[in-house]
Amino acid sequence: MTFHIGAKPGEIAETVLLPGDPYRARWAAQTFLQDAVLVNEVRGMLGYTGTWRGHPVTIHGTGMGMPSMSIYANELIRDYGAQTLIRIGSAGALQHHVKVRDVVLAQACCTAGSPSRTIFRELNFAPVADFGLLKAAHDAGLAISAQRGIGLHAGAIYSSDTFYDERQDLSDQMQRHGVLAVEMEAAELYTLAARYGRRALAVMTISDHILTDEALPADQRETSFGDMVEIALTAAFA
Repeated sequence: MTFHIGAKPGEIAETVLLPGDPYRARWAAQTFLQDAVLVNEVRGMLGYTGTWRGHPVTIHGTGMGMPSMSIYANELIRDYGAQTLIRIGSAGALQHHVKVRDVVLAQACCTAGSPSRTIFRELNFAPVADFGLLKAAHDAGLAISAQRGIGLHAGAIYSSDTFYDERQDLSDQMQRHGVLAVEMEAAELYTLAARYGRRALAVMTISDHILTDEALPADQRETSFGDMVEIALTAAFA
């Protein structure tokens, strides 16, 4: 047990999927895992462990923002031995060709700041995905896209700790430089994975569009992201 995770030793798998929303963790575990068991509910942050096609998998919520992601990723890695960590979450599109319900694979992350910023001081560290996971997710995503007609994109995203951002000039520059989407956790996950020598990837469904104001309702944000979860699981065990 840790300060934030009540699971016993051996109850967390080496492969962990990380949605921000604990209810999405419950939905994904009940939908995709066999014999899923609740292993954590400290502070209402739900975590489940089961199997997917015979492989042990934990799906554990992280909360919103990089500080919360940092807490759970640190403890999962240091105290429970997580080796592969894949964020499954929502993001807001920053490019017109990226549509609501499309899937984005975060190849690299831009950020104005993270909990790790004080470690690097003047260095602008570039958090990037594990290439093997990224390639496997892209291959899996192409197959699913061909079957179901979803859009698939791989490239840079922006990780922000400000949900209600009023920096239109910053959004303009990200759009200008091809940043695909904005979310709130991946940069810190990638940084921690690099620090501890683990594999990390962020696979996200576009839930709203910054340019057009189109958005999915809250209930669909929780339960309609099956393509994203399937891509993440396939990549983890490719």
